[in-house]
Amino acid sequence: MILRSRRCYDILFLFAYLLVDLPPLTAADPSFDCRVAVGNTKFDLQPLAGEHVVNRTRQLPPTTMVDSLRFNLCADLTSQEGLPEQDQCPPGTRACLLKINQKENELDRIIAVIPVAQTSTLEPMFSASLSPKHLLLQLRGAEYPSSSDTLLVRQTLNLTLSCDPQATSDPEFVGYDGSILDLKWNSRAGCPLQEDDDGKDKEGNNDGHADDGKASVGSGIGWFFLVLLLAFFAYFGLGAYYNYSTYGATGYDLIPHRDFWKEVPYMLSDVVSHLCSDVRSRRTASRGGYISV
Repeated sequence: MILRSRRCYDILFLFAYLLVDLPPLTAADPSFDCRVAVGNTKFDLQPLAGEHVVNRTRQLPPTTMVDSLRFNLCADLTSQEGLPEQDQCPPGTRACLLKINQKENELDRIIAVIPVAQTSTLEPMFSASLSPKHLLLQLRGAEYPSSSDTLLVRQTLNLTLSCDPQATSDPEFVGYDGSILDLKWNSRAGCPLQEDDDGKDKEGNNDGHADDGKASVGSGIGWFFLVLLLAFFAYFGLGAYYNYSTYGATGYDLIPHRDFWKEVPYMLSDVVSHLCSDVRSRRTASRGGYISV
């Protein structure tokens, strides 16, 4: 009985392994250059190079709080002219968050300067998914006191790049909890490089729409064979478990419909022999009735 339960667990583990496909989290080289490889899937973030600014505004009467993030994925930020040094992140920062307090008839006050991502502590991590197609990028920064107490909290920038070949939108400030800042960006850079190369305009395929159709067809065929393979494994796995639990079968007796599968090689042999004889008869008929001497 213990052996039977053990085999049942082994079968369930096999199916869980086949059906579950989690996107891997990959660590990149510390010298991050905006070229990303997650397994065999590659991305190029160079089109996103340069400094970008995204804001989030919150109404806190009688004041307004503006969270302003300035970031550059591929290089360190440059210093801002006209802004005091104490109101800027230190050199080597790639993502800098300023908390700005605004009040009517008063000058804006920068109340917090947070280096969310720094080159020296970047530790870039990536995770890719093909359904839906997107790239998750994580960059680390310095420690900064939390808003509730003086406890130092490690800062992290999480960027979700969703694949959109036609997108021209700006990044979106999703949220910040005092430690993790989440951004979302619909961009062509979120598409794997293989798709970009297949959809070049030089092939005259209307900006890659024709190739998108080919990719969809290929993906559909791939899913069909995947489902067929899983069904095949399910048939043998469940059939073997049924034969074992019902009849106590072992060895080759575990194979469901064993007699049928034993006959399959002979059936294939008959089919091949019939095909060969048909080809030989056609060759004989093509001689026009003449027989070589």
